[in-house]
Amino acid sequence: MNNNFEVFAPVSENDFKEYYRLRWEVLRKPWKQPEGSEKDELDSKAIHAMIKDEKGTALAVGRLHFNNSSEAQVRYMAVSENLRSKGLGQKILAYLEKKATAGGAVCIVLQARDNAVDFYKKNGYEIIDKSFIMYDEIQHYKMQKELNREQH
Repeated sequence: MNNNFEVFAPVSENDFKEYYRLRWEVLRKPWKQPEGSEKDELDSKAIHAMIKDEKGTALAVGRLHFNNSSEAQVRYMAVSENLRSKGLGQKILAYLEKKATAGGAVCIVLQARDNAVDFYKKNGYEIIDKSFIMYDEIQHYKMQKELNREQH
C-alpha cells in the first residue's frame, strides 16, 4: 500500500463527482438506495475530505460539520472495500479532527454503524448510546471524542 496518499478537500467538479460516487457506493448502494441519497442539506456548509489515487478515483472520503460552536460531527465516512484496514480511514478522520479543533470544537460526535464501532474505538471514540437502526438492519451507535487542543 502506498502510504503517500494525502488527504485534501475536494474542489473541482470531478473531485466532487468521485467523492459522492464513493459515498453512494459504500453507504447507500448496498441497501438499494437511489443515487442522491448520499447527499444532504448540510453538504454545502460542511468540510469535506478525500483521498484519491493517481487516476483520480476516490479511495476514502469523510465529512465534518459543526452542530454548534463547541461540537462537530463526522458523517459519511467511506473507504473503498478493497482498501479497508490500510490506514486511509484513519487519515481522513485525523484530518477532520484537526479541522474541528481549528474551528473551535472541543468534542466530536458521530453515529457509527455496527461494523465501524471498533475502528472509532481505536481512534479514541467512546460509545455514548445505542441509537437508531437504518434500513431496518444497520444498528448505529452515538459515539463521542473529546478533543485535546494541545495535540493539534
